Amino acid sequence: MKRYLLILVIVLLGGIGITAVSWPAAAEETEPTSSPIYAMDIFPGLTFDQPTAIVNAGDARLFVLEQPGRIWIVKGEGADASRTLFLDISDRVTAGGEQGLLGLVFHPQYAQNGYFYVNYTTDIGEPRSTHISRFQVTADPDVADPQSELLLLDVEQPYANHNGGDLYFDPGGMLIIGLGDGGSGGDPQQRAQNGQLYLGKLLRIDVDSQEGDLNYAIPEDNPFLDQENVLDEIWTLGLRNPWRFSFDSQNGDLYIGDVGQNAWEEVDYVPAAAAGGQNFEWSIKEGFSDYNPNQDAGPGVMTEPVQVYPHEDDGFCDSITGGYVYRGGQMSDFYGTYFYADYCDGRIWGLKRDQGGNWINELLIDSSATITTFGVDQQNELYFADRNTGHIYRFVGSLDQELYLPLILQ
Repeated sequence: MKRYLLILVIVLLGGIGITAVSWPAAAEETEPTSSPIYAMDIFPGLTFDQPTAIVNAGDARLFVLEQPGRIWIVKGEGADASRTLFLDISDRVTAGGEQGLLGLVFHPQYAQNGYFYVNYTTDIGEPRSTHISRFQVTADPDVADPQSELLLLDVEQPYANHNGGDLYFDPGGMLIIGLGDGGSGGDPQQRAQNGQLYLGKLLRIDVDSQEGDLNYAIPEDNPFLDQENVLDEIWTLGLRNPWRFSFDSQNGDLYIGDVGQNAWEEVDYVPAAAAGGQNFEWSIKEGFSDYNPNQDAGPGVMTEPVQVYPHEDDGFCDSITGGYVYRGGQMSDFYGTYFYADYCDGRIWGLKRDQGGNWINELLIDSSATITTFGVDQQNELYFADRNTGHIYRFVGSLDQELYLPLILQ
């Protein structure tokens, strides 16, 4: 794959249309079907140290996570952009590789209660583990209290990789937590199919209630509630490393980018009406292909991905970064399109169903960015972060606006 130097503003014209209605048949190349799409460095004077998430709190501010353990508030854009340190918990975060401060979500009633939740890894004073913790803002809305931590879950991690890391509130107000299979390679202890472990799962908890000695409660409609040999918190299972999942803000459908092993990356999908209980089949399968077909399957409904793409023999790794369904107003041609990317080689795709219900996948951007995360602002406009440069980009539908730096055609 030809590589380009990515400089602060990217312009992409068209792209290669790739139809992915069935697999493993080869993807069919078509002429571009969408209007041009552009990505603009929205804070050109600001860089971030290994950004891992971009989140909004329902207002004009953006919150950018740094892997070592800091959260910054960014206000304004272009030459007027500025940032303020919101929270620094680097004293308790173990960072490096796939470890660090990995996820942030604000409570649906954040404006009233000031609660927000983070997902981070640590090995300070204990075995390596993932912490799911609640923090609270101070009287100053731009400063959080690092001493307000309330630990909800402490999940031991057998290896340093495949931590998952995302957090999201579902349409019903329950907190969804993404955890990888615990690491190493090939899920050697078959944790993703083990209903008695949190690893390789999406968990669902009620943070507005308490049950027994827990700092949360189990939702009464969780799919495996009171099922023998399955933890009550489990919502879906059979995941290798869900690196970014999100709900469609319009209809509540769930999209998951699940990182593959050696051959396939995949997008998993759960329509809102299906609730939970899906088993995405890792490590029985990788994508649509058998991986360890002789292992015992865990509980749940076996569910195949809606999109996969193969690893390329191009000297680069392949690792999916899940994104969002676009519901903003800047790019009307892409309204309802799910954006996702490859972390390693900078490709960004758009995935959408046609009128016949078939999934259509289109390559939109081919850049040199190392895309760790997507994010949306209060207006549902879409962003992504480049880990290598530390810059944040926003998608725009046209260039009829001030540009902060010269453009580089990709």
